[in-house]
Amino acid sequence: MSTMAVAQRVGAKPDDGLKHKRRTDLGPALLFILPAAVGFAVFYLYPAIRGILYSFTDYALAGSPNWVGVANYQQMFTDKQFWNALLVTLEYVLVNISTQTVVALFLAVLLQRLTTSIVIRGVLLLPYLIANVVVAIVWFWMCNQLIGIINIGLEALGFQRQAFFGSPHLSIVTIALVNTWRHMGYTALLIFAGLQMIPRDLYEAGAIDGAGEGKSFLHITLPLLRPVLALVLVITVIGSFQIFDTVAVTTRGGPVNATRVIYYYIYENAFQRSHFGYASAMTVALFVILAAVAYLQLRLMRADQTDLD
Repeated sequence: MSTMAVAQRVGAKPDDGLKHKRRTDLGPALLFILPAAVGFAVFYLYPAIRGILYSFTDYALAGSPNWVGVANYQQMFTDKQFWNALLVTLEYVLVNISTQTVVALFLAVLLQRLTTSIVIRGVLLLPYLIANVVVAIVWFWMCNQLIGIINIGLEALGFQRQAFFGSPHLSIVTIALVNTWRHMGYTALLIFAGLQMIPRDLYEAGAIDGAGEGKSFLHITLPLLRPVLALVLVITVIGSFQIFDTVAVTTRGGPVNATRVIYYYIYENAFQRSHFGYASAMTVALFVILAAVAYLQLRLMRADQTDLD
């Protein structure tokens, strides 16, 4: 006898059991979600709302906030140092993302084609597991103009020593490349996971049609990898805009504001000048910028679509 017939005999609707099951599952689901929801509300949502409110005040931590309306935002639009910090951050993001994505994609393809060793994947991830401050200090001394091993190697090869962290032209590029070295393994593993989802039959069909490695990469790998690349780019771009610790322990915004990125400028205003209201306004502006950038990336790269259909 069918379930519907049994339900009709006892006078119950066929979907009553399903609804009851859903109601039964709701309690345990909410119980599991509750700790994460509380943590999100306490450590993210509440500080975010409070920061937005502070952006409309003149707050110096020692006293009470004084409401100033949009004065902080007006100051931000006329603040040359703010726009310089934004441009420096953009330069860092462009260098970091371009090099990191290209190197990570190359490593991911090598992982897929040459080896399946878990050990090699673990080695690739090692730089990412080292604290960013430690990485910054080690590279800072390795690039030292007088005693750094990199400059010693350059001199041995017949090149001039370079002030990698001391030059206005090289410092932000150096910081970007240091962080590329730290994050490329993690990014490569994300892309490698996307490569694993591409059916091998497509490559075999391409080989039968005479497509070499280059054409297969351009016409099969890249198009089918687009949703994963979109996600990776959103994550890495947002992370790159948040660069702070490498600058804080190496150049501290110098030389001549060449590495004063937006996060470091916000930190200076908040904790060195006690302008918490103005720092909050810049934080809100940065949030809006990042939200817009992420939206445009997802839309332009059609992250919600796949060519596998």
